[in-house]
Amino acid sequence: MLSIAGGVLLGLLVGSFLNVVIYRLPVMLEREWRQQCRELLAHDGQAASGDEHLEVFNLIQPRSRCPHCGAPVRAWQNVPVLSWLLLGGKCSTCKASISVRYPLIELLTGLLSGLLVWRFGVTIEAAAALLLLWSLIALTVIDLDTQLLPDCITLPLLWLGICVSLLQPATSALHFPDLRSSVIGAIVGYTSLWLVYWVFKLLTGKEGMGYGDFKLLAALGAWLGWQMLPLVILLSALTGAVTGVAMIILLGRDRQLPIPFGPYLAVAGLIALLWGPQINNAYLSISGL
Repeated sequence: MLSIAGGVLLGLLVGSFLNVVIYRLPVMLEREWRQQCRELLAHDGQAASGDEHLEVFNLIQPRSRCPHCGAPVRAWQNVPVLSWLLLGGKCSTCKASISVRYPLIELLTGLLSGLLVWRFGVTIEAAAALLLLWSLIALTVIDLDTQLLPDCITLPLLWLGICVSLLQPATSALHFPDLRSSVIGAIVGYTSLWLVYWVFKLLTGKEGMGYGDFKLLAALGAWLGWQMLPLVILLSALTGAVTGVAMIILLGRDRQLPIPFGPYLAVAGLIALLWGPQINNAYLSISGL
């Protein structure tokens, strides 16, 4: 129980940092793209107005502050979940509302981290699984906000999955695959969605998904092995379809508006990580294979 509680506490702290990543990383990427555009225009001899004099903005600087009044967030105001509750969900200076999303992400990260520690124990596998979980949470919310799956998360996640597979013997009964299954999983994960993308585009003239989805499924293939990919694809497609139909019927969402696919891949990947072998074995048993 102490280890699970430690996992929850660690997850709460990491969840607070993930809130920073989720908010700041898209802004950092946009600034980087703007800078690249200015450099390209300057190379072509064109003048470009820009934001060269903006303050340093990264995951560390500047200090967290209220977006409404600019008041800095003090240490005691940055305790995961608890600070939001003590402040009543409002800035202590200007009383502007603080989104409930911040404590929810912290709480979700804490609970899921505790679940992984319960599932894997205090092991190297648990540490690796936690890194995967935290990356998936960040990618999910960023994709929901911006419909982006940043390469600076998906690509290192892919290589880390392959590196983790090096720790597993070929006969391992544990969750992470051997190197061969991991590499094949990465290749098949990327290629499968790449093919779906091009078939859909050739048939409809539209883009059905982004390249970030290919890279995320490749990363999940590297972490889980090719054997788990059918389950991940099936679960993500099913949840995506059900959610999309529900949003159109219940919320009146325009069916032409794109729905990010990354969150469904992330949820399916987490389910496969926790219970993939059991689900596959149950299916094989029911089907008589």
